[in-house]
Amino acid sequence: MNLSDLHDRPYDLLLAMEDRARAAATRREGKTSQGGGEWVGVAFRLGADRFVADRADVKEVLSLPESITRVPGAKSWLRGIANVRGQLITVIDIKAFLGGGISMTDRRSRVLVVSSRDVPTGLLVDEVLGFRRFNASDYRREAISPAIECEAYIEGSYRRGAEAWPYFRLPKLLADDFFLNAAETTEAKVS
Repeated sequence: MNLSDLHDRPYDLLLAMEDRARAAATRREGKTSQGGGEWVGVAFRLGADRFVADRADVKEVLSLPESITRVPGAKSWLRGIANVRGQLITVIDIKAFLGGGISMTDRRSRVLVVSSRDVPTGLLVDEVLGFRRFNASDYRREAISPAIECEAYIEGSYRRGAEAWPYFRLPKLLADDFFLNAAETTEAKVS
């Protein structure tokens, strides 16, 4: 992709520049990308779709907190605020946010706490499938279209044999204005 094509999307431009800089540095050092050729991601499931996110973008994985305080006037996909060891995090039903329906929680449901100082967020997912390790050569720029609508957050995929894992970019999600505006809009009454 040509960087000039991204001039009106500064966040995507920065990501592309970072990818190019890392690739150049690893070539200069005589290594393959991702520190010797291995990339590690956290695999998770939303409905029937399976995804993988960069391990560095996930701070921790939690069971669903016992106490989540609902936020008045928030969109339905914002489950609420939870106190996790003294830190308040926003708990988002990511499947509902993506239009896949409200998550029905069970013993397999987990919260992925995203590594972000600015947007302390936990994403409710149907299941965490553990770590997945891939060779750098397993990455493909072509994205897989999952059943749930999340193409804006998918950046390629990792493939090994018959398995294909869409690469879900959590930083793209946290930079999305629609995601950041969780307040229900109400029409102002004119008297």
